[in-house]
Amino acid sequence: MVWRAPRAHEWIADPASADADRSYAGPGAGAARLRRREITVDIEAGAVFDLVDLLGVLTNGVLGGVVARQLRMDLVGFTVLAIISGLGGGILRDTLLQQGFPVALTNPAYLSTALAGALIAYLMVFGSRWTFRALFVADCLSVGCWAATGTIKALGVGLAWPPAILLGVVTAVGGGMIRDIAVGRLPAIFGGNTLYATSALLASSVMALAAGLGRPSHGMAGAIVLSAVVSVSARRFGWRLPGPANLSPGALTRLRRRPAARKDGDGT
Repeated sequence: MVWRAPRAHEWIADPASADADRSYAGPGAGAARLRRREITVDIEAGAVFDLVDLLGVLTNGVLGGVVARQLRMDLVGFTVLAIISGLGGGILRDTLLQQGFPVALTNPAYLSTALAGALIAYLMVFGSRWTFRALFVADCLSVGCWAATGTIKALGVGLAWPPAILLGVVTAVGGGMIRDIAVGRLPAIFGGNTLYATSALLASSVMALAAGLGRPSHGMAGAIVLSAVVSVSARRFGWRLPGPANLSPGALTRLRRRPAARKDGDGT
């Protein structure tokens, strides 16, 4: 018994031991098996988040190519706009954090996926309503994923939650904003009924709250779902942020006089 107890402790510290639950069947074995299940869940959740991340890169690469087709650009234009759309926000985030090379440059999957999006948009015409709807939904999912990723990365290097949330929003909408500026358009996040920036802000806030509670995986999932629901609902119901107000003294004076003028006109 004295010899087997350390084996159980080693299994908990190193779940890779294949013969752990055969070598020890005491009270620690249940905890060891529980630890194995928890690690499996975390790995599966990470794989799902990575898939959503790359799906966002592919989708925004295609959307960048769609803009290039609208402007009748050549293959170089397709490639540049796809890379900017799919990777611009992450590159901007990593450059601001100054924690080594941007992930988009060190992980070949990101650049390859963005180039694949450019090639798809170059070879295919996206004119179907259902095609654009599918791209829109995938884009909404990626906004939440990127916002959460940017937030947790900023928190991980020691930033407080306000700048971390800001970097989450930059990660989510930075690529599309740079793309629109590059082609001389007003960035879509400055107006429209998709509320990308608003959904990114909400997703980043959820991630910051969940990270503070020690639940980053739950925060990532919640951010993705919340962002998709807000953006899709905004498109479906035409939600918009309110426009500018006018609370100057002259405007307030006119508002106070308006009811009196109506009464005089009615002869009352």
